Amino acid sequence: MTTGARRRMGVEERREQLIAVALDLFSRRSPDDVSIDEIAEAAGISRPLVYHYFPGKQQLYEEALRRAAQELSGRFEEPHEGPLGARLLRVMERFFDFVDDHGPGFSALMRGGPAVGSGRTSAMIDGVRQAAYEQILAHLGIADPPPRLALVVRSWISLAETTALLWLDGRHIPREELERQLVHDFAALTAVSAAYDERMAQVVRTMLADEPADGMFGELVTRLLALPQPA
Repeated sequence: MTTGARRRMGVEERREQLIAVALDLFSRRSPDDVSIDEIAEAAGISRPLVYHYFPGKQQLYEEALRRAAQELSGRFEEPHEGPLGARLLRVMERFFDFVDDHGPGFSALMRGGPAVGSGRTSAMIDGVRQAAYEQILAHLGIADPPPRLALVVRSWISLAETTALLWLDGRHIPREELERQLVHDFAALTAVSAAYDERMAQVVRTMLADEPADGMFGELVTRLLALPQPA
C-alpha cells in the first residue's frame, strides 16, 4: 500500500495513514516480518517520521490490532430478520471474508503475535469475543442467558475462531463448507444441551419455530438422515 507523491498531512491524518498502511502490511505478512522501514516506505515518509507519530513498532502494531478488532467485531452485526440459520450463515460468511483478507493479521490478533503477554492485546481479543457473544444472544432474543446457553454460545465462538486459524494453515477444506458447518455446529451444540435442560429445550423450540424446512437447520437434518446405514 503506497501513497504516491508525498504531501503534508495533519497529525491525525498521518496517524490514520500509518495505521492503515501497517494494517495492510500485517494483513499480508506476519507482523514479526514487517519492519518500520517497510512501513515508512509504504507510507512515503522517512523512518524518523514514523517514530514521531508512534514511539515504536509495538505501539503501531497495537493500534493496527485495535482497528482490526473493531472491524472483526462488526462482522457479527446482522439485522434481526429472517430465520436464525440464514442470519448465522451471513455472519460466518463475513467472518471468513475477514479471515481470508487479513490472514496473518487475524492470526496475530488471536494468537497474540509480537504483543503476546500484553494486557492491552488480550483486552482487544476479549472485546471481539464479547461483542460476538452479545450479538448471538441478541439474535436469540435472550438478555439473561441460562448458564448452559452462555456455555454453548461462548464454546461456539471459540470453535469458529479455532476453525478459522486451522483453515489458514492450509485451507484444505473449502471455506464455504466450513461456514455452513459452523452454523450446523451451533445447532448441534444447542440441541445436545437441550437434552439436559428444559430452558435449553425452549431455546431450541424458539430457534426452530421460524426455520423453513429447507433452511440451514433443516439442511443439517437432511444431511444426517442421508448418512449411509451400517451394513
